Amino acid sequence: MDATPDKKSAPVAASPPRVFASYRHAWKQLWKYFIELLLVSIVAILFSIPSIGLSVEEFGEFIGERFSLDLFLIRLQGPWGYVIFALAYILLIEWPIEYGAAFTFLLAARNENFEVKRMFEVFKNWGNAIFANILQAVIIGMGVVFLIVPGIIFGCKLAFVPYLIVDRRMDAVAAIKESWRLTRGHAWKIFGIGCLALVVALLGLLLFGIGLAVAIMWIRLASATLYWAVAGPMQREEPSAEPA
Repeated sequence: MDATPDKKSAPVAASPPRVFASYRHAWKQLWKYFIELLLVSIVAILFSIPSIGLSVEEFGEFIGERFSLDLFLIRLQGPWGYVIFALAYILLIEWPIEYGAAFTFLLAARNENFEVKRMFEVFKNWGNAIFANILQAVIIGMGVVFLIVPGIIFGCKLAFVPYLIVDRRMDAVAAIKESWRLTRGHAWKIFGIGCLALVVALLGLLLFGIGLAVAIMWIRLASATLYWAVAGPMQREEPSAEPA
């Protein structure tokens, strides 16, 4: 006998692709999936612990060194061995886990019942998650060099990359292009999500640790909601594959 469908995960309509509408929908979904999203956030934090000791000063000194194999081996045996490990860990584990966490927030936004382990679905497209992170960092970094504003614009244009990598399992370059296309006419809304996030985070700080935790989850859910509002209808309008 088939199990009775979970009313919690019944389909819901996408909210309009607007800033306040995204936050309203996110607030409602946050309390439906609060425990699951809190666990996802805790797991993501736990996975970030190994890289916490990497300071900006150490990284700056490291990349400023003139590279040689001998220097690399010497550094690897000393304190710099941790820096090298932390950089590799961030690139190979921490950043992909963040993509996976973003995916679970998207599932909550779409009202899809899920288990915490689904955040690890990113590893089904792990290589592209790594490459996409590198491309994002390079593109946004180049924009920041040019008077910061282009960096903000590039960041908004590439905001949908994590969802495309895990949800649609696109390759890195295709995800960059698709995010750029999907955000056409919506980049200012992504910027609005970020601006309102500052206010939400500040209010969360006033309520100490638990308030900040709720604020961060609310912000991430609002971002996922905006992606769904923009990309969801477009995804349904794509023509199906021709029969063989």
